[in-house]
Amino acid sequence: MLVRSRLTSVTVPLETGCDLSAMVLAARRPDERYFCFEQPDREVAIAGLGAAAIVEGRGARRFAEVARKCREIADGASFEDPGPLWVGGFAFSPDGGMTPEWSSLAPAQLVMPEILLQRRGGDAWMTLTGSSDEELERVRERAAELRPDATMPLLDPDPVSPARVASAAAPQHFEAAVERAVERIAAGDVTKVVLAREVRVHAARAIDPAAVYDGLRTGFPSCFCYLVGTPELAFLGASPELLARREGQRVQTVALAGTRRRSADPSVDSHLGEQLLSSPKDREEQAIVTRRIKRTLEPVSVWVAAADEPVLVKVLNVQHLGTPIRAQLAEPLPAVEVVERLHPTPAVGGEPRERALPLIPALEGLDRGWYAGPVGWTDLYEDGEFCVALRCALLRGNVAHLYAGEGIVRDSVASEELAANEAKLQALLPLLT
Repeated sequence: MLVRSRLTSVTVPLETGCDLSAMVLAARRPDERYFCFEQPDREVAIAGLGAAAIVEGRGARRFAEVARKCREIADGASFEDPGPLWVGGFAFSPDGGMTPEWSSLAPAQLVMPEILLQRRGGDAWMTLTGSSDEELERVRERAAELRPDATMPLLDPDPVSPARVASAAAPQHFEAAVERAVERIAAGDVTKVVLAREVRVHAARAIDPAAVYDGLRTGFPSCFCYLVGTPELAFLGASPELLARREGQRVQTVALAGTRRRSADPSVDSHLGEQLLSSPKDREEQAIVTRRIKRTLEPVSVWVAAADEPVLVKVLNVQHLGTPIRAQLAEPLPAVEVVERLHPTPAVGGEPRERALPLIPALEGLDRGWYAGPVGWTDLYEDGEFCVALRCALLRGNVAHLYAGEGIVRDSVASEELAANEAKLQALLPLLT
């Protein structure tokens, strides 16, 4: 855990017209951590630079461990409202991300940025954090280098050397894994298991995470667009799935499962949506997720309410079934511990959880790292918001590792699951190739 004694924060207003992510990404240095988290349709944006403190954890208790460390630091901090945030995320598995490509992202890792920019609707502000007056002055000087007129770099629309795309394992491996999963479901071992694929893009030169992130937030304004950067790598994506939002004792989440592609033809697109809404296979998959989330929240809640019927959640390239769920907590459980209870939902893990999760690495044959883990933020009052890290890529130099998964149930067909997976990968492939 990195922390430099007692932390002090000051907050000042910002012009609302600034592109906060562009300001941070244009100013970042090779040795600095950085973070961006936006949902453009909600006019919410967070961007952070540097690290006043870092807390990490691993193992089955990593969420509680990180929450405890954050609380200890907050207890000794001096800050003005709204104060600093902890930003970052968690690996899918308790000890996930052990392969070399994930180095510098621990299984649980939250960072308190030295420079934090936030926008909520019509208000924007900057919070600076340091461990002493001298440190705070250094951070002020660093913040003075941010340019309010900063813009994002553009993607090269016609690179001289085209990128090369290759599956980490042959597509037939994924189809075979689906067939084995269906056999286990038919045998009664599990009712659902989620299987993911990794596809790699080899570019001719280093991939600029700022340009890719800008493409994501432009193309997916209703999604949670996130970028977690270290000196070694960048992990980014655009997720349609809210895992948990805690405001006081109120919690919001969504059960998301079932997928169809989108079409540029409105009538075809509507027909695909109706197919999804009326599909027994997808409705079953979606109901599994809804029931589990309700069961998980009920022991710590006064009440839990889910919508009677799922709705269509449409993003640029695919559409899903989604059921909004709300709860009133009996006690003010920290956002990180709400996330611990919900992760992983059957939308990214399986059901029953204790039997499905061990099947995943055996069938997939890959280290998910932070793919399908929670990414987001929490404040010093332990409110926060985390999405599920979907439609994502890990960028290291000129190589991008893309991940996408499919929920496998009794009626799943291997070729159809592969086609749905290819559709999900189209969130990022066009930006990288």
